[in-house]
Amino acid sequence: MATQNNPTDNAPAITLKAQPNSIASGASTMLNWDASNASSVTISGFGSFPVSGSLKVTPTTTTTYTATAIGKSGKAQASATISVTTSGQKPTISFSAQPANIAPGASTVLNWTTTNATSVSIAGVGNYGPSGSVKVSPNSTITYTATATGPDGTTASSTTVTALPTPTISFNAQPNTIDSGATVTLSWTTTNANSVNIPGLGSFPANGSTQVNPSATTTYAATAQGTVGTADASATVTVNGTSISHLQASGGWEGWGELPPSYNICAYPCPGVTWGMTQGIKSPSLSGDATEFNIGGTTSYADVLWNNHLIGQGTSQNLPDSNHTLLPTLHNFTYDAYFYPTNLGVTQALEFDINMYFDGLSLIWGHQCNLGGGSVWDIWDNVNHQWVSTGVACHPKNNAWNHVTIQVQRESDNWLLFQSITLNGVTSTINRYYAPGSVSQSWWGITVNYQMDGNRDQAPYSAYLDNFTFTYW
Repeated sequence: MATQNNPTDNAPAITLKAQPNSIASGASTMLNWDASNASSVTISGFGSFPVSGSLKVTPTTTTTYTATAIGKSGKAQASATISVTTSGQKPTISFSAQPANIAPGASTVLNWTTTNATSVSIAGVGNYGPSGSVKVSPNSTITYTATATGPDGTTASSTTVTALPTPTISFNAQPNTIDSGATVTLSWTTTNANSVNIPGLGSFPANGSTQVNPSATTTYAATAQGTVGTADASATVTVNGTSISHLQASGGWEGWGELPPSYNICAYPCPGVTWGMTQGIKSPSLSGDATEFNIGGTTSYADVLWNNHLIGQGTSQNLPDSNHTLLPTLHNFTYDAYFYPTNLGVTQALEFDINMYFDGLSLIWGHQCNLGGGSVWDIWDNVNHQWVSTGVACHPKNNAWNHVTIQVQRESDNWLLFQSITLNGVTSTINRYYAPGSVSQSWWGITVNYQMDGNRDQAPYSAYLDNFTFTYW
């Protein structure tokens, strides 16, 4: 509907129309006006405008707008009424928090959807559209209230965010220093936890204990799981043994080539394969005294083996065991080293071995990170003279230091037990047994190996060893 005043000479005149003049709630329409003998136009609730123009409005109820033309000879007014039709229904609102339980200060998201509403107000948070979400981070339990507003009223809904305390855990090993084979009790107490998980041992109640028999120095980790959050703790059990440290810088290293298909050892110079070893490397190094190993050549899949005689014949550690009394007492061995590969893309395999020879027996605890054969750990079958996949992934870091710890055991019947491999803090339990092989009765001693294997192209590459420690008991 529109009205127009009756103009007189020089008096202002104005027309005001709404197009359309009937809308649904939430829709918009245009006010259009045209004035004469006027210098400006004001529209109630909106301010001053030029003498001709238009304005978009979105009334939520039927509304009459008045425009006033102002001129030198007075004023003139015109009105337009916009009819607003509504659903006749109050708004509805669905309001929730995900997650509803959080740690104090953590974030949760408030979500809402509405019907028959044009806006939503959340007390203490802000004003929003009829549907949406907002992130909040309360420090304590709080109830949020959202109010949906529409043409036919308002509707409120509330949701509570509960701030729960995070777990704590106390974790201990008693005793924490033992001789091999002794029993240790791991015990723990927690608050705000539902359960405790100890990798390799399983899941336990929130408070409790369990017994273990580590054969080598072991760090046990425990994670307390709460309704919100976790807490971690660890305890180290030291197993007494004798360690030979800094082996990468020791004397006594020898290098040998190995050529396919027989892979018998070949002294330098060995046709088809080249190698080198440089001690005293400062960088890259962890100790300032690393050793660099490199391989090259022309024969595909040629390997290079470096070994060091630690105990017995050819000992580099002044441990000849001439009366043959030491070796028969040893059952547990740990190979612990840091290695730095420089080109994993051409590295076929890296090998870390412990070898024991006595009483005509050959016990070779061979471990290779078989990068070219699927990036898995293989172990050595002494009787059938072949590698066997463990199915455990081996993904060392390139151009970075990697930490490998290998634990093995000689059983009372002289079978070999491959216990575990730990790479960069992740321990994989192997627990596989193999019968020993045989050697000459004259062989007597313990050696350690480090080996690098060439690929199809026998591409040259280097790797470094540092902080190499061998422990036995």
